[in-house]
Amino acid sequence: MTTFITVTLKLLEGFGTTFLIFAITLLLAIPLGLPIALCSMSRFKPLRWLSRAFVWVIRGTPLMLQVIIVFYGPDLMGMPSSLPRLSAVVVAFVINYAAYFSEIYRGGIESIPKGQYEAGQVLGLRKGQIFTRITLLQVIKRIIPPMSNEIITLVKDTSLARIIAVRELIMEASTFIKTQALLWPLFYSGAFYLLFCGLLTILFNRLEKRLDYIKV
Repeated sequence: MTTFITVTLKLLEGFGTTFLIFAITLLLAIPLGLPIALCSMSRFKPLRWLSRAFVWVIRGTPLMLQVIIVFYGPDLMGMPSSLPRLSAVVVAFVINYAAYFSEIYRGGIESIPKGQYEAGQVLGLRKGQIFTRITLLQVIKRIIPPMSNEIITLVKDTSLARIIAVRELIMEASTFIKTQALLWPLFYSGAFYLLFCGLLTILFNRLEKRLDYIKV
């Protein structure tokens, strides 16, 4: 019983780091994805190509590699100091998920029929007004399913932080294998992921139902 309590407390400590990575990544990546998406749709070709090349590189390379580059890159380039471990993880995650979110945003925006934009122009609305009053809610409803999938994936991707020795949930569980030859804490850690992902699923399902009144 004492061992179970000790393991649970250590896993809760690790989950705190996991949740911190998750929360900060969402807080920064969700808004950052929008300007990247708008640049990808820009009529200015160099900006559009640059944005799409950035997204292609980020989506085409493993997140684990990106974490390693952000953390060790400054030292390899002779810069005076590298980021703290947790900060390096957050920077890599924000860049990665902003790129993925931008493609979801772009798909949602481009899925809106052009006739709605033209109707807004006939009514004398400016581009910004058309986006906020006509397009935005429809885009939000369309992107909730793919966004929820990416966000749940983010929960599990936080385990990659251990590659640079950030003590998140999986790393805390793995410690018991090395120090006490206990394997079950690793499986026990899965319950934390399942519970958290389950709560997120319920939240997104409720959000989808609230937006049912929007016709797309």
